[in-house]
Amino acid sequence: MEIIIQPSAEAATSVAARIIAKLLRAKPAAVLGLATGSTPLLLYRGLIAMKLDWRKVTTFNLDEYVGLPPEHEQSYHSFMWENLFRHVNIAKKNVHIPDGMSRNIATFCTQYEAKIRSAGGIDLQVLGIGTDGHIGFNEPTSSLSSRTRLKTLTRQTHRDNARFFGSADKVPHHVITMGLGTILEAREIILLAFGAKKARAIAATVEGPLSAINPASVLQWHPQVKVCLDAAAAKKLKRADYYHWVYANKPDWQQY
Repeated sequence: MEIIIQPSAEAATSVAARIIAKLLRAKPAAVLGLATGSTPLLLYRGLIAMKLDWRKVTTFNLDEYVGLPPEHEQSYHSFMWENLFRHVNIAKKNVHIPDGMSRNIATFCTQYEAKIRSAGGIDLQVLGIGTDGHIGFNEPTSSLSSRTRLKTLTRQTHRDNARFFGSADKVPHHVITMGLGTILEAREIILLAFGAKKARAIAATVEGPLSAINPASVLQWHPQVKVCLDAAAAKKLKRADYYHWVYANKPDWQQY
């Protein structure tokens, strides 16, 4: 893992945006794995402002609520079109988001995996992290080799997401999510985390043991992970000084 600690969420997001922009300029037909929630909003705004060419880009989203139609204001379909896709020149046929209204979820999940493989695999996956260490909706005790599937939200995640729905009663209990094994097959991963509430999960992910109790710790297995943090999210890292030192002394050809 490369741990990139910046003073603010804006500064950390800027690093992530430059990494993605570099990929899209070098590989116009890149395949991106995308996340939703409050964490990547700054990233999407930054990418929009860069006016990159998305005509050949293909995207696969991590997850979607079961039972929410695409037009529902809290569906991840709505989130992605409102916050990114309608602002860039991406082809609608190249956008893939799990279908929470599927009548046969198991079959849909198998097909979603097949579409990722058919696209050549994901070049770069964007992730956020939950306060309990979940990535996507791979909740604690998820299999570290899991594939796209149905998952039941934990009580904590259910409560955490109530702020988007106005009431916990309105939050669906089930989701379709890419699995940890699926995520690990991306050729590069960017994990974003901001704020003190994420500090414990980040410390366990970066410096803790590999464990299904903290699903994000599986990223320790991946050879190309960049963890972009603000100072608050990094405050429980024991080796923060070392991570600052490494980033400050990168050779020119490794600069972002």
